[in-house]
Amino acid sequence: MKKHILTLLLALIATSVCAQEQKEQKEKKGWISAPKFSGYFLGTYVANFQEDNKSNTFNVRLLRLILKGKIFGDFEYTVQGQANGNTKDLGSSPRIVDVNIEWQRYPFCRVKAGLMKIPFTFENPMHPIDIGFSTLAQNVTALSAFSDRSGSVSSNGRDIGLLLQGDFLADGTGRPQMHYEVGVFNGQGINQADVDHRKDIVGGITYSPVKGVRVGIYGWEGSYARKGKWTDRDGVEHDGVKSLARHRYALSAEYKDEDWQLRTEYIHHTGYGFKNRYQSKDDAKDAEVNWDGGDKADGVYATLVAPIIPGKFRAKARYDMYRPTGDWGHSVSRYEAGLNYLFNKYVEIQTEYTLVNDRSLAADHHNYSMLSAQLCVRF
Repeated sequence: MKKHILTLLLALIATSVCAQEQKEQKEKKGWISAPKFSGYFLGTYVANFQEDNKSNTFNVRLLRLILKGKIFGDFEYTVQGQANGNTKDLGSSPRIVDVNIEWQRYPFCRVKAGLMKIPFTFENPMHPIDIGFSTLAQNVTALSAFSDRSGSVSSNGRDIGLLLQGDFLADGTGRPQMHYEVGVFNGQGINQADVDHRKDIVGGITYSPVKGVRVGIYGWEGSYARKGKWTDRDGVEHDGVKSLARHRYALSAEYKDEDWQLRTEYIHHTGYGFKNRYQSKDDAKDAEVNWDGGDKADGVYATLVAPIIPGKFRAKARYDMYRPTGDWGHSVSRYEAGLNYLFNKYVEIQTEYTLVNDRSLAADHHNYSMLSAQLCVRF
């Protein structure tokens, strides 16, 4: 009898120990999810038929590798790296373009910190393949922290900071109709410390009355700064921190479903830029201002992508205009048309033909054309 009781006690102890171990393993697994790995590749061919500047070349535009996962249930982390085919300045490749964590417990109040996309315009945060064209619109590139008009380092639309965003005002189906986002950023661009210690405030609000339709308004108040030598408009030389204001707003509208895209955005900018673009640490010490470039810029684009064969074959067109000095004398207008073919959801070919009218060039060189093709691979 005692033997049976002892055996039973040992069995109960063993069962208890196993249950505790399983509980601990479950809790251990619960605080961190299995990471999700993804990425994409973009390869391009571009032919430029501009007089005295003709060229054609294949290029590895970029390769992105993305790692995402959750920790402690409510936090999502993202790490994204990039390598590109830039042979002019290999120092910029490879590099980290995203590293952030977001608290997501409440859909109406999510908090993100780290290196991330700036909440400005519809097109900036879009996946490069989903835009439908091999390039971003000119106004987004120049006024949304890509090749920014201010002269800051090329930043893929990103900066370091803290972001608050959320969704609210659900319709009858539970779909939120309103989305807001507002962030505080260094204002210096990707992987750059603050220089003038004046933070940029960027944010916007969008309204989606029905599924697929949304309108939005965005604002950006801040500055871009360098520490070095510069000359003011009176010819007086200075040596120290020079901050250039960035006052921007954007108006956006879009309809989008699986095959159709109709999108337009207008962006306006006030503020001077530096003469040279940041490409190395030495450039950051050159604080000379481009006074001749003025303190105004704006641009607008309108995109249409329509199905020929739903889910497979699409036609597209885009009007893309940017005025780097806010006047028509230096405007650059692009008229683009093309075709996109989807082999499957992972592989796509995007082609386009572009007519360019660049009024900043000599009168007999205003107009020229370009041809491009882009191979897009997701994994």
